Amino acid sequence: MRELPQSLTPPSDGETVETEIPLSRRAMLSGMGAMALLGMAGCSTTETLDLPQLQLDDTTTGSVHPMRPAISVDKNITGPDVMYASLTDGGFQVPEVPWQKVKPEFRRQIVVDKTGEAPGTIVVHLQERMLYLVQPGGDAIRYGVGIGKDGFRWSGRANIQYGKEWPLWTPPPEMIQRKPELVKWQGGQPGGLTNPLGARALYIYQDGKDTGYRIHGSPEWWSIGQAMSSGCVRLINQDIIDLYSRVSKKNPVVVV
Repeated sequence: MRELPQSLTPPSDGETVETEIPLSRRAMLSGMGAMALLGMAGCSTTETLDLPQLQLDDTTTGSVHPMRPAISVDKNITGPDVMYASLTDGGFQVPEVPWQKVKPEFRRQIVVDKTGEAPGTIVVHLQERMLYLVQPGGDAIRYGVGIGKDGFRWSGRANIQYGKEWPLWTPPPEMIQRKPELVKWQGGQPGGLTNPLGARALYIYQDGKDTGYRIHGSPEWWSIGQAMSSGCVRLINQDIIDLYSRVSKKNPVVVV
């Protein structure tokens, strides 16, 4: 009969022996790997990172990217206390606007563009009392406006022929007939804080001809959202200064 190795001989009563079982190198490495995995599983922790959530807009914008930030960032569109603060421009001190008295929807802001027009187009929506400057990427800058009274409104497609800072205002003859006190300005009222055209004016032409209509500023901030002009589109002075800085000659204009 084959003898058992001494290390595997059954112990006698009361005797304790250590059993030596030879392990192959592969078995040892496998065992060490398993223990390492168990150790990793036992020591690992799951952390929840508090990351800021990016607000996304998934509306159709014509962009090749179906998801995009819901609002653009623009250094000139910030808190109303900053946008409508007093400022020095062209030698004039433009007064602060009491923005708390201006309805929030009429304050300058970035919105999702729903006009369907090309970037750079100025869209005036008469019923909404809003002006949109279409931006690349599916946004638009929106400004509250005052519009013409019934019988003085104009609509259609045209373009900006040119613009002027602190423009001269000359009342047309028919306006002087309605308001004879304006005869003193038949030669033109110089630009200034009381000038009806405000800090800037954009002159609207159609088929190369002056329509007589303007997009301009106004010292009468309380008239925004109202229909009380003689047909022109008026903005708060701080807003027309901002809009003027963003447009150039020949920008398309759509009034609907």
